[in-house]
Amino acid sequence: MPGPTAAPLILTLALDAASQSWLEELRRAHFPPARNLVPAHVTLFHALPGEEVVAILAALAAECTALPPSRVRVGPPRSLGRGVALEIGAPAIARLRDRLAARWRPWLTAQDRQRWQPHATVQNKVSPEAARALLVALSAMLPPREARAEAVLLWRYRGGPWERVARIPFTAGAYPREVIL
Repeated sequence: MPGPTAAPLILTLALDAASQSWLEELRRAHFPPARNLVPAHVTLFHALPGEEVVAILAALAAECTALPPSRVRVGPPRSLGRGVALEIGAPAIARLRDRLAARWRPWLTAQDRQRWQPHATVQNKVSPEAARALLVALSAMLPPREARAEAVLLWRYRGGPWERVARIPFTAGAYPREVIL
């Protein structure tokens, strides 16, 4: 097991509280409970090097200082094969992710070098039949809705539940308000 600062880091998007709560409700309702160990989230990067946390925080602070909160489209639902996700339409966040990916290219895993397909997973690790049934149900009753991207969240991967390292708000000062190293 890597040391405390070497554990991989995950970067996610923080949405407004009402949208986050709604996504949490969907996830609790449809995600297998034994596997639902992390909050509903939109992943920007899956595995950044933990030993680079100071450089990562500095880059995020610099980027987020200049980025205001922005509108985000949540939905429509899409199939993950053995689950269902809600697509996320976030042009300003896509540009932020592209800048960060270029900056962090030497650190990126193959998964994080792929084209970003933003989504919030509401169901995973179920049978294809159960996933198809939920996709049909959500498609019929869940029109796309608007949310607001307010910050990014940096997490440390601990093999199950994530440990929050920092919340870096858009339009924040030069350094995150909350940092736990």
